[in-house]
Amino acid sequence: MEDAAEGAGEGTAQEDPPVTVEPTAATTAVTATTAPAAAGATADTAAGAAVTATTTAATTATADEAITITTGPPGRTGSTGLAGQTAPPAIAPASLSPSRAGDFMQCPLLYRFRVIDRLPEKPSAAATRGTLVHAVLERLFDAPAAERTAPRAKSLIPGQWDRLRETRPEVVELFADDPEGERMARWLGEAEQLVERWFTLEDPTRLEPVERELFVETVLDSGLKLRGIIDRVDVAPTGEVRIVDYKTGKAPRPEYAEGALFQMKFYALVVWRLKNVVPRRLQLVYLGSGDVLTYDPVVADLERVERKLHALWEAIREATETGEWRPRPTKLCGWCDHQAHCPEFGGTPPPYPLPVRVPESGGGPQGRMGPD
Repeated sequence: MEDAAEGAGEGTAQEDPPVTVEPTAATTAVTATTAPAAAGATADTAAGAAVTATTTAATTATADEAITITTGPPGRTGSTGLAGQTAPPAIAPASLSPSRAGDFMQCPLLYRFRVIDRLPEKPSAAATRGTLVHAVLERLFDAPAAERTAPRAKSLIPGQWDRLRETRPEVVELFADDPEGERMARWLGEAEQLVERWFTLEDPTRLEPVERELFVETVLDSGLKLRGIIDRVDVAPTGEVRIVDYKTGKAPRPEYAEGALFQMKFYALVVWRLKNVVPRRLQLVYLGSGDVLTYDPVVADLERVERKLHALWEAIREATETGEWRPRPTKLCGWCDHQAHCPEFGGTPPPYPLPVRVPESGGGPQGRMGPD
């Protein structure tokens, strides 16, 4: 799903482009199912204390446990704007989200373009459709349980599309060459199909989410700040927490399941560090293919993710200090908006906008400027 520069928080919900990761042995804890959610997932208000939020930032008193959790997050739709617009001033990375972590693992130069240079990107039809579908599924839970029907959900699409065009005027250009509105009508029809398919995977009349579109942020003992937006948090009457994420693309093949679950384990780690609660279940709902991918994490899983993120952050720090952001060409390059700036396509990156320390004799460049 889906992004704004790191300093502005987690980004856009979107239909995910293909993700290339190294296949790993499929874990037995991962299952794919198309069955509706069990009744035990119904949220309980009293149990909601396991994962809670306030409308204003709340920070603990001790510096080594600086934790913030808020609602009303920065918009999911990102702030990169239209191609040709002046990018915001460059900033050093200061936090890590699942999307930005994924960017660096995919291509360090892409990470630089998005986080440091903050180059503008054109909206895509797939990403915008994903944002629209997410908004509809979020708003549906405003209605009483008995009224959460497929017709009602589909009826929300026009209004949410109007709202999206108001908050992100650049998406209008998606259909600038469609004066008769035929392409837009097909596009909206595809959004309807995705929304309708959701009702074959989950029963919203039996769900009372504790949180929707929950912005979470925590600072680890190491000082690394993690942040993200969780689509939905369910809490069972027994207090068990389930984290749910909607995907408007198709489910990955089993050998790629571990890569697909990285985002969910990231969220589980944040919740664990915030509330000392290991989520009972992580659930990815793939509306494009009609699959549900689930994983039940344990502490050892989250500790591994934490170590991986620390290693990733150290690599980001080093690249920030040295100014060396190397491209990593893959099949995903065809999706990239920044080919004109990429050496792999004959382009030249913009001048590096952050200070880099003059190399010491006998050594390579070692910048002092790094993320906080």
